[in-house]
Amino acid sequence: QVQLEESGGGLVQAGGSLRLSCAASGRTFNLYAMGWFRQAPGKEREFVASVSRSGISTYYADSVKGRFTISRDNAKNTVLLQMNTLRPEDTAVYYCAAARTYFSGNYCPVNLLEYGDWGQGTQVTVSS
Repeated sequence: QVQLEESGGGLVQAGGSLRLSCAASGRTFNLYAMGWFRQAPGKEREFVASVSRSGISTYYADSVKGRFTISRDNAKNTVLLQMNTLRPEDTAVYYCAAARTYFSGNYCPVNLLEYGDWGQGTQVTVSS
């Protein structure tokens, strides 16, 4: 099991930027792919971005492609989500997640069920 703690959320105007950080502890960080999800009020939790265990490969939801960048630092056991050109529809609680199991190669899981450990979430609010 891995413990995850997000930080970096807040209130920003449309067009602005935020950087979310997720600190991991409890198991060998570089063996597991990582992802970010978000959940807006009244909506289901949805995939945002994922990064392979090595950090070489990434995958994004269409809604954030070109605006968000996911990265990881295996030496520091952290995963980052740089969010640029934010829109009001990006408003949500953002969750960091660790893959449920080891995936070989540079696989980037996108399905919520592929993740087994979650952070407590951090609120991102984008005003228009």
